[in-house]
Amino acid sequence: MRFFHRRQFLHLATGAAALATIVLCSDAARSQTTRTIKVVVPFAPGGAASVLARLLADQITLMQGPITVVENRPGAGTAIGTDAVARATPDGNTLLINNPSLVINPHLRKQNYDALASFEPVCNLVGVPNVLAVKGDSPYRTLNEFLETARTKPGSLTMANFTGAGSHIALEQLKRMAKVDITFIPYPGSAPAVTAVLGGHVTAMLDNFATMAEHVNAGRMRALATFARQRTPLLPQIPTVAEAGYTEMDWEGWFGLFAPANVPKEAISQISNWSSAAMRAREVKPKLEALGLIPLQMCGTDFKTLVRRHYEEFGKVIRETNIKAD
Repeated sequence: MRFFHRRQFLHLATGAAALATIVLCSDAARSQTTRTIKVVVPFAPGGAASVLARLLADQITLMQGPITVVENRPGAGTAIGTDAVARATPDGNTLLINNPSLVINPHLRKQNYDALASFEPVCNLVGVPNVLAVKGDSPYRTLNEFLETARTKPGSLTMANFTGAGSHIALEQLKRMAKVDITFIPYPGSAPAVTAVLGGHVTAMLDNFATMAEHVNAGRMRALATFARQRTPLLPQIPTVAEAGYTEMDWEGWFGLFAPANVPKEAISQISNWSSAAMRAREVKPKLEALGLIPLQMCGTDFKTLVRRHYEEFGKVIRETNIKAD
C-alpha cells in the first residue's frame, strides 16, 4: 500500500511539473508575442534601407515571435531618426538601421548625439558596394579612360552626388590620389542624381550600387569601377579602383543595426542572434541582392571596430578636403 501511494505521488508530481512547464512556456510565448520591437529608419520610405528594415522585421516576427514594426523618420540628413533612437529607453525594443552617415554627420555639423558613445553597434547587416557609373552610351569604358580625360581637360567632367555622403568623400579622396579635377554637382538625393546621369546632364555619378542597380543591370548605365578592395559578387566583371592603381581606396558602404547605449548585454545578444538568423533566411538573400545589397554576418566587436575605423577615416578626409555641409 505504501508503494502504491508513493507511485501515485510520483505520478502526481510528474504531472504537476509538466503542467508547470507548459504554463511557463505559455507565459514565455505570450510574453514574446506581446512584445513590440520598433526599427527606426532615418530615411524616406521606399529606399534600400526601408526594404532591408522590413525584411528584417518580418523575419524576426516570423521566426522569433515579437511584433516588429518599422518606422521611417527621415530628415536633417538622418539626424532626426538617429537622435530619436539615441534618446529611446535602452531596453532593446527600439533599434536603428543606419549607414555611414552616422559617423559622417558629426564631422559636418553639430549633432545632439555622439556617434560612438550614444549607440551600441549590434550587427552589420549588409554591404553596399560603391560604384562609379556613367550613362550606358558613354564613351568611357574604364576608370582610367575617365580619369585621363579629367586629367587632360580639368573640370570638364561632372559628377553627381549629394554633399557629405560617403560616396562624396570617396570621390574627393579619388580626386586627390589621381590628381584630377572633376566638377562636383550636388543633388538632394540619389534618385535625382541617377536621373541626371540618364538624362545626360552630368557625366557620371558615384554612389552605392543599390541606387543604380536596376539601370546598370538593364544597360542604361555602365559601371566603371567599384570602391572596395575586392570585386563584389554583385558585379564580378567590374574591376575595383585598386586594380586601376589606387590601392588605398576602400569605400564599401553598409547598413547596420544599432541599439541605444546601455541596453543590457543579454538583450543585445538576443537581437544579434535574431538579426543574424533573419539575414540567413533562404528567402531574404535573393531579395537583398536584387537591391544591390550583400548579406553579411558581422556582429559585436567586429562591427564596433568597423564603425570606429570609418568614423576616424571619414573625419580625416573631410578635414583634409575641406568638405562643408550644405
